[in-house]
Amino acid sequence: MKFVGRDSKEAIVRRFAEYVSSGKAETFKSYDMEFVFGRRQGPYVWDATSGKKLINCHCNGGVFNLGHRNPAVIKALQDSLKELDIGNHHLISEQRARLAEKLAELMPGDIACTVFGVGGGEAVDLAIKLARGYTGRYKVVSAVGGYHGHTGFALATGDEQYRAPFGPNLPGFVQVPFDDAEALDRAVDKDTSAVIFETIPATLGMPVPHKDYFMRARQLCSERGALLIIDEVQTGLGRTGKLWGIEHFDVTPDIIVIGKGLSGGIYPMSATCFKKELESFFHQNPFIHVSTFGGAEVGCPVAFKVLEISSKPEFLQHVNDLAGTFKDGFEALQKKHPRILTGLRQLGLMMGMEMVNDGCGPIMTKACYDHGILAIYANNDKRVCQLLPPLIIDNRTALEIIEKVDGALKDTADFLGL
Repeated sequence: MKFVGRDSKEAIVRRFAEYVSSGKAETFKSYDMEFVFGRRQGPYVWDATSGKKLINCHCNGGVFNLGHRNPAVIKALQDSLKELDIGNHHLISEQRARLAEKLAELMPGDIACTVFGVGGGEAVDLAIKLARGYTGRYKVVSAVGGYHGHTGFALATGDEQYRAPFGPNLPGFVQVPFDDAEALDRAVDKDTSAVIFETIPATLGMPVPHKDYFMRARQLCSERGALLIIDEVQTGLGRTGKLWGIEHFDVTPDIIVIGKGLSGGIYPMSATCFKKELESFFHQNPFIHVSTFGGAEVGCPVAFKVLEISSKPEFLQHVNDLAGTFKDGFEALQKKHPRILTGLRQLGLMMGMEMVNDGCGPIMTKACYDHGILAIYANNDKRVCQLLPPLIIDNRTALEIIEKVDGALKDTADFLGL
């Protein structure tokens, strides 16, 4: 059966507007970006009707770290479907046990236990529930401009613009500037259950913190009885050149949250991974948190294959080699476009193109699209356009991306009169 391109562009957009989201349809129409995902393979996606081709440098925040329709990941799902289905989240599961064991093997330090979910927001919710339940405290400290999801406690950790339409925030949630150790020191007190940060806050424009920032956060949490939660939903699984972004900072948190890329772009999967002693809370309350589709058995072999691929030393070395290509390329672009490009925020292939003002990001998003790149600006720092290419691209494709960004920078600067 044919799934892609069954209808005209007009029919697809009209149906989407009527039955899914008229606001999204109108937004993309106003920017002449009515792109409909059609054929997809590796780093590329094609429009379902026009055939327009994009290099996916958004990757849905890291979902497509291994590219679109990775053959090894697809085979894992095909093999899984011969024996498995969703399973039952109430019961003991062979598949979840194997996947959790693999995660324990790959996690930093003494993080050894996992509860699975479907998406990152759900996994963050559980991390906060666990921190509050284990410590008996209620206060949660997060970063101004950070982002951890649109659900429940995850929403409460984020910025006001995402939660204001729904009423006042939940009590106990406070924010501090990211990478400000003194502000964090003042915020963490006897009532604090957890401090939660993204290793590199993507929506804040991908600022890379000082080398000792997370070490200081670890120290404060340990001294004051709070738990340190690190959100690796976007930075995990090799994106930064190490399997987990926090490894760059020589720190072991109490809880790590992962998602997006764990799906392989094929089957939704997230995970809340935590130190063994925290499991005592679930020992006393084994059914206090359930997720019907979290860790679905049919998806576990997919996530297992993702972990196998992403943890190989040669895979991580490839990411670091590509990072060097982008670093050199952007140094040249900065010299060529000094009126608009101020620098590249980078840790591995977690990259943000930093520009001169807030008008640049949205225009650069459109210019990249016109030049054949899917990339979006950082909503909490609109000076920055995110660049998250698949980790499986070759050096030729990296150079092609740099070339297209070159043209997009020129067009953006010209449009803004810079």
